[in-house]
Amino acid sequence: MDLKGKVAVVTGGASGLGLATVERLAEKGAKVVIFDLNEENAKEAAERLGNNVTYAVVNVTDEDSVQNGIDVAIKTFGAIHICVNCAGVGTPGKTIGKKGVLPLEKYKQVIDINLIGTFNVLRLSANRMKDNEPITDSGERGVIINTASVAAFDGQMGQAAYGASKAGVVGMTLPVSRDLSQYGIRVNTIAPGLFMTPMANTLSEKVIQKLSESVEFPKRLGQPSEFAELATFLMENEYLNGEVIRLDGGIRMSPR
Repeated sequence: MDLKGKVAVVTGGASGLGLATVERLAEKGAKVVIFDLNEENAKEAAERLGNNVTYAVVNVTDEDSVQNGIDVAIKTFGAIHICVNCAGVGTPGKTIGKKGVLPLEKYKQVIDINLIGTFNVLRLSANRMKDNEPITDSGERGVIINTASVAAFDGQMGQAAYGASKAGVVGMTLPVSRDLSQYGIRVNTIAPGLFMTPMANTLSEKVIQKLSESVEFPKRLGQPSEFAELATFLMENEYLNGEVIRLDGGIRMSPR
Protein backbone atom coordinates (compact mmCIF):
# COMPACT_ATOMS: atom_id res chain seq x y z
CA MET A 1 0.00 0.00 0.00
CA ASP A 2 1.25 3.44 -0.93
CA LEU A 3 0.53 5.49 2.19
CA LYS A 4 0.40 8.87 0.48
CA GLY A 5 -3.13 10.19 0.58
CA LYS A 6 -4.50 7.19 2.49
CA VAL A 7 -6.66 7.72 5.57
CA ALA A 8 -5.73 6.16 8.93
CA VAL A 9 -7.35 6.02 12.35
CA VAL A 10 -4.99 5.45 15.29
CA THR A 11 -6.29 4.62 18.77
CA GLY A 12 -4.20 5.86 21.65
CA GLY A 13 -2.80 8.26 19.06
CA ALA A 14 -2.16 11.16 21.43
CA SER A 15 0.85 9.62 23.18
CA GLY A 16 3.50 6.90 23.14
CA LEU A 17 3.46 4.28 20.40
CA GLY A 18 0.25 5.66 18.92
CA LEU A 19 1.56 9.22 18.62
CA ALA A 20 4.80 8.02 17.02
CA THR A 21 2.70 6.11 14.47
CA VAL A 22 0.59 9.19 13.76
CA GLU A 23 3.76 11.22 13.20
CA ARG A 24 5.24 8.58 10.88
CA LEU A 25 2.05 8.33 8.84
CA ALA A 26 1.88 12.11 8.50
CA GLU A 27 5.50 12.16 7.29
CA LYS A 28 4.55 9.67 4.60
CA GLY A 29 1.71 11.81 3.37
CA ALA A 30 -1.20 9.94 4.96
CA LYS A 31 -4.23 11.61 6.51
CA VAL A 32 -4.76 10.63 10.13
CA VAL A 33 -7.50 10.78 12.74
CA ILE A 34 -6.28 10.42 16.31
CA PHE A 35 -8.67 8.43 18.52
CA ASP A 36 -7.96 9.18 22.17
CA LEU A 37 -9.73 10.01 25.44
CA ASN A 38 -7.19 12.74 26.22
CA GLU A 39 -8.62 15.61 24.22
CA GLU A 40 -5.94 18.09 25.27
CA ASN A 41 -3.07 15.91 24.03
CA ALA A 42 -4.95 14.85 20.89
CA LYS A 43 -5.74 18.45 19.96
CA GLU A 44 -2.14 19.55 20.55
CA ALA A 45 -0.80 16.75 18.34
CA ALA A 46 -3.30 17.47 15.57
CA GLU A 47 -2.50 21.20 15.56
CA ARG A 48 1.23 20.52 15.52
CA LEU A 49 1.07 18.03 12.66
CA GLY A 50 -1.00 20.13 10.27
CA ASN A 51 -4.17 19.96 8.21
CA ASN A 52 -3.85 16.25 7.36
CA VAL A 53 -4.24 15.27 11.03
CA THR A 54 -7.35 15.69 13.14
CA TYR A 55 -8.75 13.98 16.24
CA ALA A 56 -11.85 12.56 17.86
CA VAL A 57 -12.44 11.87 21.55
CA VAL A 58 -13.04 8.12 21.51
CA ASN A 59 -13.63 5.47 24.16
CA VAL A 60 -12.61 2.24 22.42
CA THR A 61 -14.91 0.13 24.62
CA ASP A 62 -18.02 2.08 23.59
CA GLU A 63 -19.61 1.24 20.23
CA ASP A 64 -21.29 4.63 19.76
CA SER A 65 -18.10 6.48 20.67
CA VAL A 66 -16.05 4.52 18.15
CA GLN A 67 -18.71 4.94 15.46
CA ASN A 68 -18.70 8.69 16.08
CA GLY A 69 -14.92 8.71 15.62
CA ILE A 70 -15.23 6.78 12.36
CA ASP A 71 -17.87 9.24 11.20
CA VAL A 72 -15.39 12.07 11.86
CA ALA A 73 -12.82 10.29 9.68
CA ILE A 74 -15.30 9.78 6.84
CA LYS A 75 -16.66 13.32 7.04
CA THR A 76 -13.19 14.88 7.19
CA PHE A 77 -11.19 12.71 4.79
CA GLY A 78 -13.78 10.61 2.93
CA ALA A 79 -12.58 7.07 3.72
CA ILE A 80 -10.64 4.75 6.04
CA HIS A 81 -7.82 2.65 4.61
CA ILE A 82 -5.76 1.98 7.75
CA CYS A 83 -6.64 1.16 11.36
CA VAL A 84 -3.92 1.06 14.03
CA ASN A 85 -4.91 -0.06 17.54
CA CYS A 86 -2.52 1.24 20.20
CA ALA A 87 -4.93 2.12 23.01
CA GLY A 88 -4.40 -0.02 26.09
CA VAL A 89 -3.77 -0.21 29.81
CA GLY A 90 -1.28 -2.24 31.81
CA THR A 91 -2.91 -2.30 35.25
CA PRO A 92 -0.99 -4.89 37.33
CA GLY A 93 -2.34 -7.21 39.97
CA LYS A 94 -1.52 -10.70 41.24
CA THR A 95 -4.21 -13.38 41.14
CA ILE A 96 -3.86 -13.55 44.92
CA GLY A 97 -1.95 -10.69 46.49
CA LYS A 98 -1.38 -9.16 49.89
CA LYS A 99 -4.86 -7.62 49.77
CA GLY A 100 -6.56 -10.83 48.68
CA VAL A 101 -7.81 -12.04 45.31
CA LEU A 102 -7.62 -9.84 42.23
CA PRO A 103 -10.95 -7.97 41.95
CA LEU A 104 -12.89 -9.32 39.01
CA GLU A 105 -13.83 -5.81 37.88
CA LYS A 106 -10.15 -4.90 37.63
CA TYR A 107 -9.52 -7.98 35.46
CA LYS A 108 -12.56 -7.23 33.28
CA GLN A 109 -11.47 -3.61 32.77
CA VAL A 110 -8.11 -4.64 31.29
CA ILE A 111 -9.75 -7.21 29.01
CA ASP A 112 -12.42 -4.70 28.00
CA ILE A 113 -9.94 -2.02 26.92
CA ASN A 114 -7.08 -4.08 25.52
CA LEU A 115 -8.94 -6.92 23.81
CA ILE A 116 -12.59 -6.03 23.33
CA GLY A 117 -11.71 -2.40 22.58
CA THR A 118 -9.26 -3.51 19.89
CA PHE A 119 -11.87 -5.75 18.28
CA ASN A 120 -14.54 -3.06 18.57
CA VAL A 121 -12.45 -0.54 16.62
CA LEU A 122 -11.14 -2.96 14.00
CA ARG A 123 -14.58 -4.41 13.19
CA LEU A 124 -16.19 -1.01 12.70
CA SER A 125 -13.21 0.27 10.72
CA ALA A 126 -13.22 -2.84 8.52
CA ASN A 127 -16.90 -2.32 7.83
CA ARG A 128 -15.96 0.99 6.19
CA MET A 129 -12.85 -0.38 4.48
CA LYS A 130 -14.81 -3.07 2.65
CA ASP A 131 -16.57 -0.37 0.63
CA ASN A 132 -13.31 1.16 -0.63
CA GLU A 133 -12.33 0.84 -4.25
CA PRO A 134 -9.34 -1.55 -4.58
CA ILE A 135 -6.08 0.38 -4.22
CA THR A 136 -3.68 -2.29 -5.54
CA ASP A 137 -3.69 -4.72 -8.44
CA SER A 138 -4.38 -7.53 -5.94
CA GLY A 139 -7.54 -5.84 -4.74
CA GLU A 140 -6.34 -4.52 -1.39
CA ARG A 141 -8.83 -2.22 0.32
CA GLY A 142 -7.37 -1.78 3.78
CA VAL A 143 -4.98 -2.87 6.50
CA ILE A 144 -5.32 -3.27 10.26
CA ILE A 145 -2.39 -3.20 12.71
CA ASN A 146 -3.04 -4.30 16.30
CA THR A 147 -0.78 -3.98 19.32
CA ALA A 148 -0.18 -6.96 21.60
CA SER A 149 2.84 -7.38 23.90
CA VAL A 150 5.57 -9.88 24.71
CA ALA A 151 3.46 -10.45 27.84
CA ALA A 152 1.18 -12.48 25.57
CA PHE A 153 3.96 -15.09 25.45
CA ASP A 154 5.93 -14.62 28.69
CA GLY A 155 3.77 -12.60 31.02
CA GLN A 156 5.25 -11.85 34.41
CA MET A 157 3.81 -12.13 37.90
CA GLY A 158 1.01 -9.62 38.30
CA GLN A 159 0.18 -9.68 34.58
CA ALA A 160 -2.68 -12.20 34.56
CA ALA A 161 -5.13 -9.67 33.14
CA TYR A 162 -2.66 -7.89 30.89
CA GLY A 163 -1.12 -11.10 29.54
CA ALA A 164 -4.54 -12.60 28.86
CA SER A 165 -5.74 -9.47 27.05
CA LYS A 166 -2.66 -9.35 24.83
CA ALA A 167 -2.75 -13.10 24.20
CA GLY A 168 -6.31 -12.53 23.00
CA VAL A 169 -5.10 -9.93 20.50
CA VAL A 170 -2.48 -12.41 19.26
CA GLY A 171 -5.05 -15.20 19.07
CA MET A 172 -7.55 -13.27 16.98
CA THR A 173 -5.01 -12.04 14.43
CA LEU A 174 -5.19 -15.02 12.08
CA PRO A 175 -8.95 -15.70 12.29
CA VAL A 176 -9.77 -12.02 11.75
CA SER A 177 -7.38 -11.87 8.79
CA ARG A 178 -9.20 -14.89 7.36
CA ASP A 179 -12.59 -13.29 7.99
CA LEU A 180 -11.58 -10.13 6.17
CA SER A 181 -9.57 -11.66 3.32
CA GLN A 182 -12.58 -11.71 0.99
CA TYR A 183 -12.71 -7.91 1.25
CA GLY A 184 -9.02 -7.38 0.56
CA ILE A 185 -8.27 -6.30 4.14
CA ARG A 186 -5.04 -7.47 5.81
CA VAL A 187 -4.54 -7.87 9.58
CA ASN A 188 -1.20 -7.98 11.42
CA THR A 189 -0.13 -7.57 15.06
CA ILE A 190 2.99 -6.13 16.67
CA ALA A 191 4.05 -7.50 20.07
CA PRO A 192 6.36 -4.86 21.59
CA GLY A 193 8.81 -5.50 24.38
CA LEU A 194 10.04 -2.75 26.70
CA PHE A 195 9.55 0.69 25.17
CA MET A 196 10.13 4.29 26.24
CA THR A 197 6.47 5.16 26.51
CA PRO A 198 5.09 7.88 28.83
CA MET A 199 4.72 5.19 31.51
CA ALA A 200 8.43 4.34 31.27
CA ASN A 201 9.34 8.01 31.37
CA THR A 202 8.05 8.15 34.95
CA LEU A 203 10.62 5.56 36.09
CA SER A 204 13.95 6.43 37.64
CA GLU A 205 17.16 6.20 35.62
CA LYS A 206 18.24 3.28 37.82
CA VAL A 207 15.07 1.30 37.04
CA ILE A 208 15.33 2.03 33.31
CA GLN A 209 18.95 0.85 33.36
CA LYS A 210 17.95 -2.41 35.04
CA LEU A 211 15.19 -2.98 32.49
CA SER A 212 17.61 -2.22 29.66
CA GLU A 213 20.02 -4.88 30.89
CA SER A 214 17.35 -7.55 30.45
CA VAL A 215 17.23 -6.87 26.70
CA GLU A 216 19.55 -9.08 24.64
CA PHE A 217 20.59 -6.42 22.11
CA PRO A 218 20.56 -3.50 21.86
CA LYS A 219 20.81 -2.93 25.61
CA ARG A 220 18.14 -0.27 25.83
CA LEU A 221 14.41 0.25 25.75
CA GLY A 222 12.77 0.53 22.36
CA GLN A 223 11.93 3.91 20.89
CA PRO A 224 8.33 4.62 19.82
CA SER A 225 9.68 5.61 16.40
CA GLU A 226 10.89 2.01 15.95
CA PHE A 227 7.38 0.74 16.57
CA ALA A 228 6.06 3.27 14.06
CA GLU A 229 8.61 2.16 11.44
CA LEU A 230 7.49 -1.45 11.75
CA ALA A 231 3.82 -0.47 11.68
CA THR A 232 4.23 1.45 8.42
CA PHE A 233 6.31 -1.37 6.93
CA LEU A 234 3.45 -3.78 7.68
CA MET A 235 1.09 -1.39 5.93
CA GLU A 236 3.28 -1.05 2.87
CA ASN A 237 4.22 -4.71 2.36
CA GLU A 238 1.12 -6.32 0.86
CA TYR A 239 2.27 -9.89 1.39
CA LEU A 240 2.39 -9.59 5.18
CA ASN A 241 -0.93 -10.84 6.48
CA GLY A 242 -2.12 -12.74 9.56
CA GLU A 243 1.27 -12.28 11.25
CA VAL A 244 2.34 -11.48 14.81
CA ILE A 245 5.81 -9.93 15.03
CA ARG A 246 7.73 -9.46 18.27
CA LEU A 247 9.61 -6.16 18.44
CA ASP A 248 11.65 -6.61 21.58
CA GLY A 249 15.44 -6.72 21.14
CA GLY A 250 15.35 -10.48 21.76
CA ILE A 251 14.04 -10.16 25.32
CA ARG A 252 12.35 -13.09 27.06
CA MET A 253 10.69 -11.86 30.22
CA SER A 254 11.60 -13.41 33.56
CA PRO A 255 8.84 -14.42 36.02
CA ARG A 256 9.22 -11.16 37.94
